[in-house]
Formats: sequence, structure tokens, C-alpha cells
Amino acid sequence: MYNIIKHTSYLRIYNTTNFVFCQEVGAKKLQKVILHSDLNNFYASVECLNNPALRNKYVAVCGNEEERHGIVLAKNQLAKMKGVKTGDVIWEAKQKCPELVIVPPHYDEYMKYSKLTKEVYYNYTDLIEPFGMDECWLDVSGSQGLFGNGFEIASQIKEKVKHEVGLTVSIGVSFNKIFAKLGSDMKKPDAITCIKQETFKEQIWELPASDLLGVGRATTKKLESRCIRTIGDIAKCPPDYLKRMLGVNGVALWKYANGLDASPVQSFDYKAPIKSMGHGITCVSDLINSNEVWCVMLELTQDISHKLRVNSLLAGGVAISIKDDTLYTKVYQCQFDYATHNSMDIAKGAFSLFEHNFNWSRTVRAVCVRAINLVSDKIPQQISLFNDTAAIEKRDKVETAIENIRERYGKTSITYACLMGDLKMPKTKDVELIMPTGMVK
Repeated sequence: MYNIIKHTSYLRIYNTTNFVFCQEVGAKKLQKVILHSDLNNFYASVECLNNPALRNKYVAVCGNEEERHGIVLAKNQLAKMKGVKTGDVIWEAKQKCPELVIVPPHYDEYMKYSKLTKEVYYNYTDLIEPFGMDECWLDVSGSQGLFGNGFEIASQIKEKVKHEVGLTVSIGVSFNKIFAKLGSDMKKPDAITCIKQETFKEQIWELPASDLLGVGRATTKKLESRCIRTIGDIAKCPPDYLKRMLGVNGVALWKYANGLDASPVQSFDYKAPIKSMGHGITCVSDLINSNEVWCVMLELTQDISHKLRVNSLLAGGVAISIKDDTLYTKVYQCQFDYATHNSMDIAKGAFSLFEHNFNWSRTVRAVCVRAINLVSDKIPQQISLFNDTAAIEKRDKVETAIENIRERYGKTSITYACLMGDLKMPKTKDVELIMPTGMVK
């Protein structure tokens, strides 16, 4: 059954089960109404929901200490009141809260509840853009004729998520994505905050600059060194000054602070263009020589190569990120002479970068390899006189055969001999996480 809802500035055709479309037909343009919905203490809330015995206890979801991921990934509201913070080392969290109950993460459950929550959102709009598993932007500009204004829609969503999914959300309501996100952070848990276009200066300009999306620790330090401490300080700075200080990001922050963000909320089925593909791990113990680093890099590039092939892409270059035992991270990148999806070629490029730049004054704690400058494998490539084209084609045929064997008999059915020993790598997780699509346009 379809209901046709006519408004002064738009026409909406509504299916009682799902939306079909919404199109503006009037001369007057609707003011955007954007929601940002954030599931409160998501991981910990799911654990308490699935295990009622945890509900009145101080709970933290933590990584595996044996695999050197022993930090707090999420905490429930009770643990938060004791001062436990995301990112705390487990021993540090237990000092703050001796009664703290540590539980391991169950990513498949988090994915399930994330999907259930999005189904609630879809009752109100199909413009749903994830920002991680627990956060989403929703554009409900065209839904007001059916469900009321932004605050009323947010109230309905909050109650439906609570009663149908069993979790609570904090929702920000505003006229753009940046302020909607800011609003959802201002009051937690189980709350709604509206930031209006007419009054946003009074509401947010006195807040710390670090509350604004895009202002991380390094940017905060740079801003504070020039006495820019609040969102209002950013808004009042000349954009050219911020550009000299922070590059193009400075101009973007100036626009955000002044309410000029115009980035759209993408449709629920939108897939962001793939700009890079990477894989990184924190080793279960430090890598102490180049041979160990090579084996880890070769193992990482097996997955990268597979993803490139699945998406019909080639890598035009490689980037590596190396974290030493002091937790200091260095990043390097280089271009290839030819685009490739061959794991051995990508691994050799990554290892060459490592050998030329790492001096072994420290041991290696974590390694990340990324394929960058991706191009379609359907695009013809210029053959170089300086590359052995026959050898490249031979390596590619070998890897294609390996891929076929793995597809038929499993990932571990065939591998390189050097990868059969102790690689000091954590166990592979079966769940693929959906990460933010990115919202800066």
C-alpha cells in the first residue's frame, strides 16, 4: 500500500513497509535535518544485554593481553563513573576500579546488533551513513511530513532502539553532519541534543576545540600553541591563517566551526571508493631481526593481494607503518614501476622501504602494510623496457593458481615455506569490521 504525502515544498511517496523515494518539487528548498545516532557504550552494552549477570557490575570489554592488545575497548556506564576510559591498559583500569569485570570482545555479536539498529533507522529514511559499527548519520529532511520534526523523529528512534533492540542511543539533531555529531557527544547516555542554525554560536562556540570532529591530539596542541582553545576561536580565525598552520584541514575546520559543512549523508547502500587496502598487526612479541619482519610483511600481503583481486584492483605503490617498542610510529611509502596485485611484489616493495629506513636501534612492535594509488586492473598498462615483463606475468600466473587452490581448499591449504614457523602474529579474526566511510567531501 502506498501513501502519497504532499507538502508545500516536496512530494513524498511512502510505502508502508519501506520508503520508495523523496523528491523536492517546490521552489523553496527544505532546510536539512541531520541526526547523528550513537549507541551508548556499545560493546559493553551488548555484553551486558547478552549476559544479564553482568548488568549491575563494572564491566570493560578488553583485548587479549597475550596478544598485546590488553587495553579497554569499551566500558559500561558504571565503570565509566569510576574513571575507566577507553584506551586504558587493563592494569590501569583495575587500579581505578578493582571490581572491574573483564570480558573479551565478540565482534560477530556487535555486528548483529549494529545491523538490527540500522533496521530501525531504515523505517525513517534510506539516507543512512555509518561512522563505525555504533554510529550513523541520518538525513531525515524529507521525513518530517510523516513523522514530525527532527527532535520528534529522534525521540521515536531512541525509544524504538531501546524497546526493540535493547540498547540506548544518544542522538544529535542539527542542520549539518558536523554539528549533529557534536550534539550526540554533548549529552550521554540515552539523550537527545538539538543544535539549531539560529543559536549554534551560543550553544557550541564556548566548547573546547577538541570537541569538533577533525580536531585530534596533534591538531589540538598546534591550536593551543597559538591560543586557539575553543570552537569559537577557530570560527573567528582568518581561514588563511588556519591554512598556513594546518593546510587544507585548517580551512575545513573553519567551515565546520562556522556551520558551513555541506557534506551529504550517503544512502544506506553507498559504497565509498576504495583508496587503499591495508592490513596491520601488533605482534605477540617484538620482532628482533629483518627476517622476522619479512615473514610478517609477506603474510600481511597475502590478504591484501586477495582483496585487490576480489575488487579487480592493482596497487600503484605501497606504504608501511612501523611501531617500535617505545610505541613511536614511522610511516614510509613509495611508488612501483608497474601496478600489481601480486603479494610477493607488494611484500618486496614494503620490505625494501623498511630496510632503507629502519636502523634497528629499537625492536619492532607493530607492522602495517597498505597498497596505495589503486587503479582498475581493466585499464591497460604501459610496458617498460626496464621491467622483465615475462617474469612479472609468470609470478602472476603462480599467484593466480595459489588463489584458486585457496578458494577451493581454504586459506591455509597452501602457503610459502617461510611462513610455516612462528610468525609472532596474533590469531586471525573471522569477522570483518565495517569501518567509517569518511565524511569530508
